Amino acid sequence: MSSEPFSVRFQVRVYEVDPQLHLNGAVYVQYADHARFACVQAAGVSVEEMLSDGFGPVNLETVIRYHSELRAGDEVDVSCDWKWGEGKTYRVEHVFRRPDGAVAAEVNHVSGLIDLKARRLLTAPSREWLSRAAQPHILGLPATDRPTDDSRRRLRSTRP
Repeated sequence: MSSEPFSVRFQVRVYEVDPQLHLNGAVYVQYADHARFACVQAAGVSVEEMLSDGFGPVNLETVIRYHSELRAGDEVDVSCDWKWGEGKTYRVEHVFRRPDGAVAAEVNHVSGLIDLKARRLLTAPSREWLSRAAQPHILGLPATDRPTDDSRRRLRSTRP
């Protein structure tokens, strides 16, 4: 198991730049969202199944920190590093790193899992992610605490 966070490489396309000829600010968030979705898929989580079970990930706060501009044709690796605590929220940190290792930007989210019927955050989102991930370490979760199939069914049947 690697200690490096999951990452996806992007090449900045010409239509993603703004009038100053650098990557448009909204595209940083799109790259982060794409990297996070690819990370979830790599961990073996079916977002479609999660949604059909009545749960969905939600971003509550997004912060972008720019370090150096990205321009059309530049390549950038966007990492996805999950940070878990005890409450209803967790953090997902994305570092935008050039192939030479220089940091171009950071996009950090405070996120949660929402019960789509109750419209409330789950009290322990890490348990739900853990129960669905075939490779929980990709999401920064310990594989040793993985719920059994029976506890997963009970967990899904409980609402906040």
